[in-house]
Formats: sequence, structure tokens, C-alpha cells
Amino acid sequence: MTNIRWRIVLLLFIAGFINYLDRSALSVAAPAVAQELRISPASLGLVFSTFFIGYAAFNFIGGWAADRWGGKRVFSGAILAWSLLCGATGLVTGFGSLLAVRTFFGMAEGPLATTINKIVNNWFPHKESATAFGFANCGLPLGGAVAGPVVGLLTAAYGWRVAFAGVACFGLLWLIFWHFMATDKPHQHPRVSADERRLIESDRSVSDDPADVKPLGFYLKQPAILAAMISYFGYSYILFFFLTWFPSFLTMDRHLSLKSMSLATVLPWLLGFIGYGLSGVLSDLIFRRTGNALRARKWVLIVCLGAAGVCVTLAGAVTTTAGALLLMAVAVFALYLSGSTYWALIQDTIPGPKLGSVGGCVHAIANCAGIVGPAVTGFLVQQSHTFFSAFVLAGGIALASVLAVAILLRPRASARRESSEARICG
Repeated sequence: MTNIRWRIVLLLFIAGFINYLDRSALSVAAPAVAQELRISPASLGLVFSTFFIGYAAFNFIGGWAADRWGGKRVFSGAILAWSLLCGATGLVTGFGSLLAVRTFFGMAEGPLATTINKIVNNWFPHKESATAFGFANCGLPLGGAVAGPVVGLLTAAYGWRVAFAGVACFGLLWLIFWHFMATDKPHQHPRVSADERRLIESDRSVSDDPADVKPLGFYLKQPAILAAMISYFGYSYILFFFLTWFPSFLTMDRHLSLKSMSLATVLPWLLGFIGYGLSGVLSDLIFRRTGNALRARKWVLIVCLGAAGVCVTLAGAVTTTAGALLLMAVAVFALYLSGSTYWALIQDTIPGPKLGSVGGCVHAIANCAGIVGPAVTGFLVQQSHTFFSAFVLAGGIALASVLAVAILLRPRASARRESSEARICG
């Protein structure tokens, strides 16, 4: 067996790495950018939030496009566009142009997660889907880990404009390999063996028969999808708080130098890389042991997202820089340990022809946290001259979303009836 599907995952892993390297570049370079362009903390928060306006909109548009034209084509266009726009960030001349570039940059990155989920669904059997998604996406935090020292040191040595131009080149190089090595579906790939194709096609979580597919609104009202939306919002609020403001917290509140901050942020991202890599393995392991996908996803979300919320809250209360960094590192690890579970819930529930659209809606709602969170954080910091309330708010939102998961993720009525009838017959 050639295992072409795992080579596809490797390419997706590298794409995720590049994505967060590009996306994190502004967060790392923010102190230098803000100083040169004379941008206040509140205005910088708006710049961070503007990215997510375009990003959230194209979560859905990208998912819809992947359903219509295929994941490979949409993914190719997305990484081409975001790489060029990352380079264009180094050409901005003020607050207005930075705001515009970040909006378009967010639009270009919007299709990433929904398109990866679509490709994983096409290429993997149900029993491996969460594991594959976890491996594909653990490149994201690894890119964040590398962004600190790479962008920070480039900025310190050559200036932030050169740093943006440099990191933009990686995506353009990746496109060449993606074009020649990937296809949208297994049957289109000349090197997929009959055994591998049979394995992929024999284990589907939901029927892909067009006759069984219902309108989009039907799926968006399912309790599992509502739980995925709410919990993913809590996940995203912490993630984007860390991604956009934690580097500035270390320099503004804890007075680390740019070089020290760049190195300090590596630890949380490395733990996040490990957590995301294990997230799908953990979820699928519990699924195989219990035979109950819903229960597996539910407990991973409650335990991991809950732990992340508690650690973020405590990180804002400790007085030492080392304590805050350690707690934030544990929070990021726990957060990413739940990372593939949101998408696994979608794959457990939604047929392939609607996977991109539903996944895009869930991702768009979740990423509204990126629109609101950075701007609210900037406002809180400017008004209070401290990050404490911002940490508490991020942790509280995550814990509230855990409560929603506990309430919403319950066995369907039909499943409970079947279980009851089985016990009676037994």
C-alpha cells in the first residue's frame, strides 16, 4: 500500500506551518510596526480585528467554494493570495494601508481550515479522520513557534519590512509541490493503490448519497453543530488573544526586549504543536475504545478547553513573567489538544457534499472571536493600563463554552430509543 493519503497530510502540515508563520508575523513585529507608523494600542487592536473580518467571511465562502470546485483548487488560490499579501504588508505606509492589507490578507487565509477538513474527508476513512486532521493542522502552532525567532530576529537585524518579504516566499515555493503531488480525491491520483482506495471509501461516517443530503439550515440546527460553533468560539477567543496580544503583553507589561519576547513565545507554540498532533489521536482513541464518537468528542472538549480557560485566567493573575509564560504554555497545549475535535464533530454529522459549507459556517462563527477579541483587548489595555481583565475575559468565555458543550452534546433521541430497545430485547 502506497499510503498516498499520508503524503497529502504532510503537504497540508507544511501549508499550516507556512500559514501561521505568515499570520504571526505582524504579532511579533507589532511593537516595531506600531512605533514606526505611530499606531496606538487601540488602533493596533483594530488592525488585528480587521484581519478576522475578512477571515470569518471567507471561512464560509471558502468552504462553499470547496464543495463546488474542489479542495485542491480553492486551497491553491488561497495560499497564492495570502503569500502575496503577506509580502505586501511590508509595503504599507500608515494605519489605513495596513488596515486594508490585513483585511484582504484575512480573506485569503479564510478557506484554510474548512478546505483542509474537506480534503481530509475525501482522503481518509472515518476511523482515521480526526488523527489525520490533527497531524495536518499541528503545523499551525509550529509555524507560530518559528515565527517568534525568525520574524523577531529578522526584524531586529533588517527591519520589519524585510521580514514580511522573506516569510512570504515560503508559500510560493510550497505551491509548486502541491500542484504536482496532490489531487482533490483519491481516484484522481495515479499512484493510489486499489487497497488504499478501498480502505478510504469503505468507512464513511455519513452517507454521501445526494438523495440523503438536506438543506444547509437543517445541519446548522443540529445540537452537535451548535456545540461545535459555541465551543470553537471559546477556543478561538483564547487562541487569537494569545496570537495577537501575548507578544505585546510580554514587551509592554513585562518589559521584555523584542529578542527576548521572540524566544519566550517559542515554548507555548511548541507545546501547542505537540497538543495538536496528539488531539486527533486522543479523540480517535477514545472513539475506538468506547464505540461512541459523540462521547469521545464531548469529553475531549470539556476537559481540554476547560483546562485552557482556567490556565489563561490564572496567567493574568500571577506576578512573575515566568509564571505567566508557563501558565500560558499549558493553556495553549490544552487548547490545541482539543483542536481536531471541532472538525471531527462536523465530519461525524455532515455528509461530504455539505461538509465545506457547514464547516465554513462553524468556522466563521468561531472566528467572530477574532473580530471582537483583539479590539476589546486593546480597549481594555488602553483604559486600564493592565492586561489582567483581558486574561480573565478570555478564560471566562472558554469556560462558558464548556458549559454549552455539556448541555448540548447529548445522544440523539433516536439513538437513546435504539439503546433502550436493545436493553429490553436483551
